[in-house]
Amino acid sequence: MGLLEEFRARARYVIGPVLGISAVIYFAYHVVQGERGLTAWLNLSQQVSAKRTEAKALAERREALENKVRMLHPETLDPDLLDERARRMLNYGRPDDIVVPFDSEGARFTEN
Repeated sequence: MGLLEEFRARARYVIGPVLGISAVIYFAYHVVQGERGLTAWLNLSQQVSAKRTEAKALAERREALENKVRMLHPETLDPDLLDERARRMLNYGRPDDIVVPFDSEGARFTEN
């Protein structure tokens, strides 16, 4: 029984540091790999960067569309834009127009 008592006496001094080291390892792992850890933060920052780029492109497209709409207002009507839109919407053309047919994917038809 002397060996068992020796283990009990030494265990009292070992349990504290082992629990402390275990807690440090646990928290260090979750700082890096956790739901709100460094890897999650890096992924979110990449997503934010991609979304900002997408938002900038959408803002530029919206500005271009707003400019086209502005040019169709009666006060600032652009005759060329009105002619283009009317012919496209009504599917009309003039006798001197050259028509280049495209398929549904936008590829040009070729004559065989």
